[in-house]
Amino acid sequence: MTRIPASLQLTAASAAELISTYKHLHAHPELSMQEHRTADFLARRLGDTGLEVFRCGGTGVVGVLRNGPGPVVAFRADTDGLPVVEDSGLDYASEATGVLEDGTEVPVMHACGHDSHMAVALATAELFARGTDAWAGTLVFILQPGEETAAGAKAMVEDGLWDKAPKPEVVYGQHVMGGLAGTVTLMGGAAMTTADSFRVTVMGQGSHGSMPEHSIDPIVLGAAMVMRLQTVVSRQVAPQSAAVLTIGSFNAGLKENVIPNRAVFTINVRTFDPKVRRTVLDSLRRIIAHEALASGASEPVIEDISNFPPLYNDSEEAGKLAEQFRGEFGAEKVVQGTPVMGSEDFGALASAIGVPSVFWFFGGNSAETLAAGAPPANHSPFFAPITDPTLATGVRAAVRALYSKVGQQ
Repeated sequence: MTRIPASLQLTAASAAELISTYKHLHAHPELSMQEHRTADFLARRLGDTGLEVFRCGGTGVVGVLRNGPGPVVAFRADTDGLPVVEDSGLDYASEATGVLEDGTEVPVMHACGHDSHMAVALATAELFARGTDAWAGTLVFILQPGEETAAGAKAMVEDGLWDKAPKPEVVYGQHVMGGLAGTVTLMGGAAMTTADSFRVTVMGQGSHGSMPEHSIDPIVLGAAMVMRLQTVVSRQVAPQSAAVLTIGSFNAGLKENVIPNRAVFTINVRTFDPKVRRTVLDSLRRIIAHEALASGASEPVIEDISNFPPLYNDSEEAGKLAEQFRGEFGAEKVVQGTPVMGSEDFGALASAIGVPSVFWFFGGNSAETLAAGAPPANHSPFFAPITDPTLATGVRAAVRALYSKVGQQ
C-alpha cells in the first residue's frame, strides 16, 4: 500500500492547530439550521486555505479544491449542535444558548461530535491544499448544517448543491463515536436506519376531575395508544427484522382535578427494511385512529417531525476503503462493524445524484475510560471525546479515503 506523502500528514504545528480549532468550535455551538457564526468561520477558513467557497442550503458551506484533471470526490462533515446543557467539566465547555422554533431559549452543546467533524474536515482540506504535488483531481468539502433535524442535506440538495459543485464519483463521511480512540469502524451495506418521527395530538373533551362522565379523557386515550403501540414491533414485525418504536414525550393537562381536552405525544420509529418500515408506519396510524374511534374521540392529528433517509454503504467501495484503512492503521485497529440503530441524513447527498457513498466511525475514548465502564454516549451532557489521538485519527482516515481516489500512486 502506498504511503501517504509527508505533505498530506499532520505536522506538530498543524496537529496543535487542529486541537485549537476543535476547542473553539466546541465552545461555540449553534442549533440546527441556525449555524450562522459557524458557517462564517468555516467559509473564512476554507477561503483562506485557497478553496472556492460558496454557501448552500442556508447555513451550509461548500469548499471546492481543484488540482488538475482527475477524479472528483466529496467529503462531508456536519456542523450543528444540540439543545443540551453541557456538564463535561471541560475548560472549553459551551456556555452558548439558542432559540428553538417555538421561541424557547435553550442551552446548546456539541454533544454529538460535530465539532470534531468540522475540525477534521478543515485540517484535511488544508493538507490537500498544501500538498498539491501528491494528488490530482477535485475535492468537494461539504460542511452541512441541520443533521440533527434531518433538514440539512435535503436543504443543500434542494438549493442546487450538485448544480453548483462538481459531481463526485463517491461521497465520504465519518462520525466520532464511543469506541476506542485510534480505531476505525466500517461496514458494507446497511449502516444506519431510516428514522421517522411524528407528533400526535389526541383530541378529547375536557371536564372537571369529579365529573369524568362528561369527558373524553385524552390522557386515558393517549395512554391506551401508547400501550397498544408497544405491540407493533413485538407482534407485527418478525423477530429477525430490526425495528424500534419509541414514545419520547407525553404532555397533557395543567392541574390534577381538570381533565384536559387534548394530549400530545411524540413517536420515533427506526427501521432498516422498507417493507418493515411500511408495516410499522401503517400499524401505528391504524392503532391511533381506531383507539380514538373506540373512545368516541375525534380523529387525532399526526404531524411529521423529521424523516431521516436510510444510510447504505456501497459494499464494493466500503470493501476497498476497509483495505485502505487496514494499510493505514493496521488490521487490529479496523473494526468490521454491524448496522447501528442511529440515523443520519448523509445518504441523501449521494442518492440525489445516484453515486455510491461510504460512512465510517472513529473512536473517541481512552482504553482506561472504556475499562471503567460505559462511557458517556453521543447526545449526553457528559460527551467529551479525548482529543488525542481521536482528532488525528479522523484526519488520517479522511486523508487516506480521499487519497485512495486522487493520489498519485
